[in-house]
Amino acid sequence: MNGAPGGRRPAFPGLPGERVLEEAAGARQRCGDGGGSVPGTLLCTNRRLAFLPGQAPSSHGLLRSEDEVALPCIRELVAASSFSKPKVLTATSTLKFIPEELAVFCRDFRLLRFHFPENGLALQAFRVANAIAQAREAAMRPEDATEGHDGWSCPAEAPPEEEEDDEDGGEEEEGLGATLLFESLQDWEKELERLGATGWRVSVVNERFDMAPSLPRYLWVPSGLLDHDLKRTFGHFQERRVPRLCWHHPGGGDLLRAAGFHPASEPGSEDVRCLEMLLLGGRGPCVLADTAELPSPADIQLAHLKLRALCLPGAVVEEKWLSALEGTRWLDHVRTCLRKAVEVVSLLVGRRCSVVLQEPSDRDLNCLLASLVQLLGDPHARSLPGFQSLVQREWVAAGHPFPRRLGLLRRDTPREEAPVFLLFLDCTWQLLRQFPADFGFTEAFLLALHDSSFSPYFSTFRFSCQRQRGHGSPPAAPCPWCGAGPVLALAKGSLCPHPLPWRSGRPPPRPPQRDPPLESRGARGGISGGSRPPPGLLLPCTAGPCVRLWHRCYLRGLPQEQRGRFAPSWSGLVEELELLQDRLRAWNTWRPR
Repeated sequence: MNGAPGGRRPAFPGLPGERVLEEAAGARQRCGDGGGSVPGTLLCTNRRLAFLPGQAPSSHGLLRSEDEVALPCIRELVAASSFSKPKVLTATSTLKFIPEELAVFCRDFRLLRFHFPENGLALQAFRVANAIAQAREAAMRPEDATEGHDGWSCPAEAPPEEEEDDEDGGEEEEGLGATLLFESLQDWEKELERLGATGWRVSVVNERFDMAPSLPRYLWVPSGLLDHDLKRTFGHFQERRVPRLCWHHPGGGDLLRAAGFHPASEPGSEDVRCLEMLLLGGRGPCVLADTAELPSPADIQLAHLKLRALCLPGAVVEEKWLSALEGTRWLDHVRTCLRKAVEVVSLLVGRRCSVVLQEPSDRDLNCLLASLVQLLGDPHARSLPGFQSLVQREWVAAGHPFPRRLGLLRRDTPREEAPVFLLFLDCTWQLLRQFPADFGFTEAFLLALHDSSFSPYFSTFRFSCQRQRGHGSPPAAPCPWCGAGPVLALAKGSLCPHPLPWRSGRPPPRPPQRDPPLESRGARGGISGGSRPPPGLLLPCTAGPCVRLWHRCYLRGLPQEQRGRFAPSWSGLVEELELLQDRLRAWNTWRPR
């Protein structure tokens, strides 16, 4: 029995190179706990799992339906029958019963359930279940995720935002209406000009990726440091990821990011001169902000696993749900990251000093912290093109290993899974919830970005660095301060002296007067005392009650959240439309002219 009228299913809008492996016409998608379901056709292709409602028009979009999921986004596939125990299906498992229901647990917290009625669908159900398990394994090949052989890619289309900006040429000429991909020298120069960062230039020393393979082609470095001298500094940092500018505050504070100092490096006097010019030269006091106080990637992964398990239907009884949520520590990690970002932006704005974000690898928590600091301090980063450019620069070009961190590799490869980028999106949602009028996008955009991270249709999240991607596809006044000035460390909200490794034998600089923790100043709504924050600066509340669960993202797999997703029938849909039309007519009648 076919779910579509006249015995024919709607045409499937396949992608170039996409082919249907198996299908089950007459399957039904379950909706919530009430037993309601929608008839249609369940399709398994070499790219995705899709359900086409039998009476719905065909969609010509790309993953714009809640009824389809990319194969790498499937975390677990469970087949169930009334005569056997539920079985988790893999490419090598043997299914010894005819499934009556398939439960698809997605990495984006969705739960899709498909039922096969007893009307001759036994063979189709068996075949489509095995096809999904095998196609999912085949889609998660490490060579696809690391070398750029993406058969998923579609012809490039101009984003709607850019098409609209083309009509308004004035704004785009100023560089405010276009999304910068930071793959060309012009993009880096344009952004540096927008920031007004005097004393900095764009270096092409890594244009061929021969100095640091995981760094982008172009770097922002001090203008007084020549490329010949800059080359001396690479070997003294882990993965050769040297300090470089990532943001400049109009008040004069510079935000840098770098990997940890290489433990085996022994810089000579000339190397020390270049290192101190790179870190300290001419910009006032320098603060090293270590990421040790932030949750580690392993902590983030563990909390995310607990959160995902908690959000499954029936995972925890209602009376213990809140305590179980606290036990995941996910919201605690969100709060910690926001608090650290407030401390850093308070230093940049209130003290006008340079801050160097330092992480051993410079590829995970530095991406998160640098992005959050710019969201708090730069209104342009809170616009839609500005946010997209921020992700491109601080995550994609900076070399965040998306395939490993999002678990998009095959099982027999080292996974090193830790959803650091998803934690950043959650922190962004917290800011959006507290300051909705300050953002140029909505929760729907963040949710789409969250789900797109698991979809290999575009190359944004499919590579670990710009090198792999290329293989596949008002200014501050000069400060008369020399390199021998103070170097401080930010620890637990306070500043303390911190000698650099190559200056450990020298007497430490005189400690400054100890100030109250930066977090306490930020929590009172100002940079110092009770003063108001400068225009354009956001200081979110990081107290426990102010950090909420991203309800729309994490709880959408629960049955009660799926009520009303589908009309139970054509007649039900007609009744709902008539009711809405009646209310609209009544509102137009009584509305003041």
